[in-house]
Amino acid sequence: MDMTFTSPSLWPAMPEIFLLASVCAILVIDLFLPPRWRHLTYGLSLMALLVTAAMVLRLGQGLEEPQVTFSGMFVLDRLAVVLKSAALLVTGAVLLYGRDYLRERQLDQGEFYLLTLFSALGMMVLISAGHFITLYLGLELMSLSLYALVAFNREQSASSEAAMKYFVLGAIASGMLLYGMSILYGVTGSLEIETVASRIMEQPVGSLPLLLGMTFVVAAVAFKLGAVPFHNWLPDVYQGANTPVTLLVGSAPKLAAFAMVMRLLAQGMEGLAGDWRDLLMVMAVLSLALGSVVAIAQTNVKRLLAYSTIGHIGFLLLGVLAANPMGYAAALFYVLIYVLMALGAFGVLILLSQRGMEAETLDDLKGLNARSPWLAAVMALFMFSMAGVPPTAGFYAKLLVLDAVVDQGMGTLAIVAVLFAVISAFYYLRVVWQLYFEAPINGSAVVASADLRWLLIANGGLVLLLGILPDQLIRACLSAF
Repeated sequence: MDMTFTSPSLWPAMPEIFLLASVCAILVIDLFLPPRWRHLTYGLSLMALLVTAAMVLRLGQGLEEPQVTFSGMFVLDRLAVVLKSAALLVTGAVLLYGRDYLRERQLDQGEFYLLTLFSALGMMVLISAGHFITLYLGLELMSLSLYALVAFNREQSASSEAAMKYFVLGAIASGMLLYGMSILYGVTGSLEIETVASRIMEQPVGSLPLLLGMTFVVAAVAFKLGAVPFHNWLPDVYQGANTPVTLLVGSAPKLAAFAMVMRLLAQGMEGLAGDWRDLLMVMAVLSLALGSVVAIAQTNVKRLLAYSTIGHIGFLLLGVLAANPMGYAAALFYVLIYVLMALGAFGVLILLSQRGMEAETLDDLKGLNARSPWLAAVMALFMFSMAGVPPTAGFYAKLLVLDAVVDQGMGTLAIVAVLFAVISAFYYLRVVWQLYFEAPINGSAVVASADLRWLLIANGGLVLLLGILPDQLIRACLSAF
């Protein structure tokens, strides 16, 4: 990728600067707010995310060449514009979905909103990283905020246990990433991703230090994505965290993790593509297999969706291992659609978690059609999309990835992916069966506020619309590469 270095300019990083300033201002304002005015912190947090997203989109208008500033440490390109705007909007949707849930459980505290904003800031820095140090700073800012959010409900032992497991395994992954980057620095003499890429091309084929550094970096990336065999944290964190936190962990950070894959593997280690493709191929097949088979035995919906996530990560890796612009664009399209589907599925669980009860098991979904037909229809739509049933967006996302894989002569791998997708359809359809063909255990009506109702309907409508008319989003994904 040809980058044009400009004089040190704050404009490419202005959205990050604005968001950081907003977080600092909200932190001070929240200190003086009585609990009954907590809605102001919520409103200011949403406004900060929306204004930041608007700034990102404004900077992205007419962006032809990547803008590099801070001595090559920060990059603003089309990929960054797409991922940042999506991450900010998704984070805003998380706050909208979780508002009533948090207020009902006395968790509607300023710290929740501030940690969420800090995690969004970390995602933005990670997405625009042009340097190993910037990438690591963004990753840690995002991760530390998420660790704290998982443990946010101190009265729930499962949350503390999940947070501890997440923190310990995340620290190990961060150490692996640092060790891998230090090896690459020792070989190439640079921490700048673009320079590392050019100097890797000058190294002899099969250089052992390079392969060792690459292996540690791939392992760390796989942990952040939740790919097998670095997936053990995912089901426990999804189940142990409060549902709004699970929604956050399972959505926007996946966009930042995809940016990490692109910056480190596709850009930084392009010269080692033949080697890291073999690793990704093994992890993709194992992720597809485990995500499709183990989910069948789950009765907890959050754990089921966690194993579903592992299967989706397998499909995402298939697009990446194609190692060409079409494959990267297919993977970007897939991760955007996955985040949209996960947002809606966990949003339904949040809405069902009323009157102090948690909607976490398949029994809680039984007979939902009798209690709330519109909510059952929306949940069924998300399940069909995750299963890849046309004309939903999930079908088109899988089709693009498989097409990119077949174009690279990996037809056998595509067949394996299709077989596991068929297997995974079983547990998605089992959820639909619970919605429509089982008698409800809880006969009470589902109460939803108008904003939450319209948000869920818009979420479902977008999943359907992008399956029927995906052209605009596909063009945006192609332009990012």
